[in-house]
Amino acid sequence: MSNKHFNVKEANELIPLINEELCHLKNLQSDFDHKLQQLNRVKLQLKEHVQTETSSLFLMESELEFLEIQAQIHVTNINNTGALLKGIDPGLVDFPSIKNNETILLCWKEGESEISYYHSETEGFAGRKPLSDDDKA
Repeated sequence: MSNKHFNVKEANELIPLINEELCHLKNLQSDFDHKLQQLNRVKLQLKEHVQTETSSLFLMESELEFLEIQAQIHVTNINNTGALLKGIDPGLVDFPSIKNNETILLCWKEGESEISYYHSETEGFAGRKPLSDDDKA
């Protein structure tokens, strides 16, 4: 868990950056899935004794590793803000906060224009509750 605590305004100010990082992650995930399917087809051909160069297998595996490294950079960019990435598709991000002297998580889901929900550390997304107008101030 992050040591940083956000108020709603601070968390909302990060949404454009989080959206951008999620967009990169989704594109990388799509590329990764496509390349993994290609690699699996080539490996299947090898099992069926069709000639394939082992150097092309190495290249395909290297491309997948590079995509994983790129994705980790974007995850780290989100984590470095103090936000907690919970999911890529759909994009789910929590922002640690304090309410009534207890740690809560301001909860944002991709597509929402601002943070309007929170949940406890143990409830997760299913336990989201709406923020009051006082919480948003």
